[in-house]
Amino acid sequence: MYRGVRQAVIMVGGKGTRLRPLTLTRPKPVLPVADSPCLGHLIDVFARAGIEQVFLACGYRSQQLMDTIGDGSDRGIEIVYSFEDQPLGTGGAIKLLEDRLDDVFMAANGDVFVDMDVREEIDVHLDNHADITLALTPVDTPWNFGTAVPDGTGRIVEFIEKPPKDKVKSNLINAGIYTVNKEMIGYIPEGEFYDFSKDLVPMKTAEGCRIWSYPLKGIWMDVGRRSDLIKANLEMAERTRSTGSMSDTEASGPIYLGHDAVVQSSKLEGASIMKGAFVTDSTIINSAVMPGARICGATVVDSVIGENAVVNIGSSIERCLIGDEAVIEKGSKHMDEGGA
Repeated sequence: MYRGVRQAVIMVGGKGTRLRPLTLTRPKPVLPVADSPCLGHLIDVFARAGIEQVFLACGYRSQQLMDTIGDGSDRGIEIVYSFEDQPLGTGGAIKLLEDRLDDVFMAANGDVFVDMDVREEIDVHLDNHADITLALTPVDTPWNFGTAVPDGTGRIVEFIEKPPKDKVKSNLINAGIYTVNKEMIGYIPEGEFYDFSKDLVPMKTAEGCRIWSYPLKGIWMDVGRRSDLIKANLEMAERTRSTGSMSDTEASGPIYLGHDAVVQSSKLEGASIMKGAFVTDSTIINSAVMPGARICGATVVDSVIGENAVVNIGSSIERCLIGDEAVIEKGSKHMDEGGA
């Protein structure tokens, strides 16, 4: 426990529509990042900061999430699952836990990949007697996120969710890691769909509450997008020991080979090849290949290949998400012209 803050709520109820078809067969938070569920990295961040109890506010495919994440004993933290009878949004999901939360707790979106010291954010929150503190990070496309305008002291004076490009006042966006005073949850209506960042934060900012900013130091990615899911895999590739095998292969950039992964006679330029995957006579660039996939004589660029998928000879895949068990026919070309 750090400065009396011992709990965190992680909102993991979304359907991950931007990552379909990968999320048709699993909840987004358990998508693998170098063979570990993405959510596990976030839980570890809280555990390292002395958080003792994490509530997972579940919705979509909750049993699969429970089977993957477990009770937290392997991470030295208690994990408690909370379930919605109907979708209530991120605010409504926290409201269900109101009676079980301490006076100050942390909260996070379950679709972020982050490496930070949340104790620094807790310090900012408590030292400034804030009501809600938001971790902020700069991005090149702030109109895709909730944008915050802090004053010289760090207090947020304006918060706009996904503003039009011509209305953007700041490149600092909500990173989805919060420190919260429990009394703020009292403003969330019972039993209604209500969003924490889209509804509660702008309302309390406009009302003059002490909504504070913490400049996030470290790594942050929104893994609800293909490009950032790949980036997260390559980031962990630099930190995770490979145990697979590689022969007659030209490799550069971050490379991860999971247990029993095999790469033969290929070219890799930034690749996460997960456990049991097999790659031969292929070029893999800036991509993630999920467990058990087979790629033979193909080119894969800026893409994610789903679990046990088969990519056959002569095929080309660029900027795509290929679902679990999919079979890409010989000589076919797949390219996504839009989206991240």
